[in-house]
Amino acid sequence: MRKIGIQQIEDIALGASLLGAGGGGDPYIGKLMAIGAVRECGEVTLISPEEVPDSALIMPIAMMGAPTVLCEKGIGGTEYKRIFEMVERYFGRKVYATMPMEAGGVNSMLPIAAAARLGLPMIDCDGMGRAFPELQMVTFTIGGVSATPMALTDEKGNSVIFETITNHWTEELARAVTMSCGGSVTCSLYVMDGKTMKAYSVHDIVTRSEQLGKAIRNVKNATSGTPEENFLAFSEGVRLFKGKISDVLRTTDGKFNLGRVQLEGIGDCKGHHGEVTFQNENLCASVDGKILATAPDLICLVDTETFIPVTTDGLKYGKRVLVVGLKCYPMWRTPRGLELVGPRYFGIDADYIPVEERVKGGAVNV
Repeated sequence: MRKIGIQQIEDIALGASLLGAGGGGDPYIGKLMAIGAVRECGEVTLISPEEVPDSALIMPIAMMGAPTVLCEKGIGGTEYKRIFEMVERYFGRKVYATMPMEAGGVNSMLPIAAAARLGLPMIDCDGMGRAFPELQMVTFTIGGVSATPMALTDEKGNSVIFETITNHWTEELARAVTMSCGGSVTCSLYVMDGKTMKAYSVHDIVTRSEQLGKAIRNVKNATSGTPEENFLAFSEGVRLFKGKISDVLRTTDGKFNLGRVQLEGIGDCKGHHGEVTFQNENLCASVDGKILATAPDLICLVDTETFIPVTTDGLKYGKRVLVVGLKCYPMWRTPRGLELVGPRYFGIDADYIPVEERVKGGAVNV
């Protein structure tokens, strides 16, 4: 058990934006919401999964919608209390704690803001260990946990509770309501007991995000090695490509940010061509037509000088980026995990091969 204050929020937001693999919404927007709540209501208590009673009622909280819309629409301020009251009324018992559903941008920050404003502790875990675009894409689905009852509300006060037959149906129906509500909503889903949370969540993800954020801030202060070597060491990342953004093709269909970014090689990658495709999150990275990484492994683009992660919203012509692959949470590499979030689910015509296997012998002359 420990407290989360302003500095911790800064580091968590930075580290979670790396684990967001390009998605999860703008970390700056989420950070402002969390900092504002902590300044107004006090620091948040972060507890480990092991500290939670097995019978406790856990209420994850998140925003749903296209990241571009989240940046512009934001949150009205009354949604946390409304969601909290809907969940307690439905279950007829008190909520013990909240938790993030994913690591990345807004959804790593929203539970901090909610915890501060509701006076609840937050648990150091999530359901992905990264960010994914669809709500059934969580480790709890692998464990057979239902996404519903799912409470959903918008900033205007419209609210609904879903009960669905599968988690994929929850995604379909909740996404349709989200679009009707303007493209972003606040929701609570996979409400569960402490025992289930301990069994299927990704433990210590908030702490890992904080450690990554702190390391990124201090990457140039190391006494040995280059900043790039230090970044790859502490992130446990695999170097895939280094290039300048030559083109960004992006569309928003109301549900997701879709597109791809083209990269012209620089430095030791000069003369080569890279491409990263995304659906909110980066899904596939290739160099000269050869795939080097796919979901569920994390594909992250970071600034070549500061190593600050670049979200899919922030991709701009001329920006110089390092493309890095990170190993996903082991549960995603199981047959059930790959069925949910493997490359073929996203329309990528390739079998999943772990990123560390794909790049054996070097990526592109690196």
